[in-house]
Amino acid sequence: MSGQIDRRSLLRRGAVGATALALGPGLLAACSTDEPASGRKEGSPRSGGTLRGAFVGGGASETLDFFNGPSALDLVRARAWHGTLGNLDPDGPDGVRYGVLKGIDISDDLSTYTLHVRPDVRFTDGSKLTSADILHSLSALAAKSKLPVYQLAAANFDLARARADGDLKVVLPTRRPIADGRMILCQGNFLIVKEGTRNFREGMPSCGPFRLTGFTAGQGSAFERYDDHYGHVPHLDGLELRSIADSTARAGALTSGEVDFAHDLSPVTARTLADQRKVELAPTESPYLVGLSFQMNMTAEPFDDPRVREAFKLAVDREAMVKTVFYGNAQAGNDLPGIGFPDYAEGLPQRRHDPERARALLKKAGADGMKVRLTTGPETPGMVEMAALFAEDLKQVGVRATVRELPAGQLYADFPAYTALPLAGSYQMPIPALSTYQMSTAGGSPASFGWKEPGTDALVAKARAATDPEQAKKLGTRAQRTRWEEGNQVLPVFKPNLNAQAKGVKGIREDLFEQFPGFSRASLA
Repeated sequence: MSGQIDRRSLLRRGAVGATALALGPGLLAACSTDEPASGRKEGSPRSGGTLRGAFVGGGASETLDFFNGPSALDLVRARAWHGTLGNLDPDGPDGVRYGVLKGIDISDDLSTYTLHVRPDVRFTDGSKLTSADILHSLSALAAKSKLPVYQLAAANFDLARARADGDLKVVLPTRRPIADGRMILCQGNFLIVKEGTRNFREGMPSCGPFRLTGFTAGQGSAFERYDDHYGHVPHLDGLELRSIADSTARAGALTSGEVDFAHDLSPVTARTLADQRKVELAPTESPYLVGLSFQMNMTAEPFDDPRVREAFKLAVDREAMVKTVFYGNAQAGNDLPGIGFPDYAEGLPQRRHDPERARALLKKAGADGMKVRLTTGPETPGMVEMAALFAEDLKQVGVRATVRELPAGQLYADFPAYTALPLAGSYQMPIPALSTYQMSTAGGSPASFGWKEPGTDALVAKARAATDPEQAKKLGTRAQRTRWEEGNQVLPVFKPNLNAQAKGVKGIREDLFEQFPGFSRASLA
């Protein structure tokens, strides 16, 4: 792929792919660009080739500045391009797999975290990555992002007092004692750029597994392998990430051989691939499930009334959403994020579908017959379909609900405007429950949609400061019970990312953080 992505070529490829999906696998054979390596052991990764992936993008709003990029593709692109502090790894000794770090030490009083930088990390300009680069990425860039996922470091660490201790140590004072700081810093999204970076552009120094060679917003990006990547050199020679908003077109590009990996397909599309001989489904597994939710803004009437919030939670038919939208390939939610992680409050009773009680609560609150518009968008498959079903559920309890659908990539593009909506669709990345609360809810965060409960914040803080897992679990469950009873989030479904890939593609799951794959361990057949 050249440095300038050709729009007509990409559109033609998407159209051909969609036609292939509609007509069936026999009419267009998947093409292979590379012969199998001779002498290779069966099942071992093969070096070489360019993997082509198709993702939902953000159209013209796509940006190389991932700290402010609202679309999933912005982060996928960044993870291929830049080195990460680390990823969540349930099998890792600290619950994480380190990236540009070789470890994190925590002081006995939980007041200080010391980040140890790997000495062998180099940027593409030949310079070594140092503590100054990490400080710049956290303090000057992540802390000033408008996206809650990047504000998480500043919410937990006093970045104004952070300092370098030589070239290979970063000392981060905590704002309050926390025992889970490793899982905050190593969620896969804290990526490192060179000190002084302000403008993100092609050719800028980077230290990820691939170097960027071309980018056109709304169309695609191209990469080549970075041979001096720390830890391990990618098996692939190159990588192409294509922006294809439509799920059917992404799947069609896969079946026609135009791409090797199709990300986050709709359940309907995924079902059509079940009998395809040359592709296979690769859904994510627990705890890497995406929570689909609706946020009620407590600063807007009548969502300031807890009876109305409870009514909306009781109105939703969760099992119908699982069966109708996801054909049973999803899990009913209980209005709390982070399912599958150790700190999730699994002991709370499952909220039932109770339209009669919902109607009674709305009547008591004087909100029967209320009007509301639910704003959503196809940021991940299922969001729009779930919004339509939720609106119908609300109508059954007397709410005059309508749905406003924004184009793909636009729901979060103006984040302050998004958080001012009275009722909005959303999705939650698979990260631990208490980290999610700290990121998007604690302290009256803009992403909290008006939730301000210092008592719950204090419980979460105590749970995160507890070094005894049993005590931490007890405190965390108490905090989540308050959110379950009084909170402003309806979270009816957890769904896997329904990814699909050409037969023989390997290693994508080994990269962790499957919702936003980095492809550093991927290989072709």
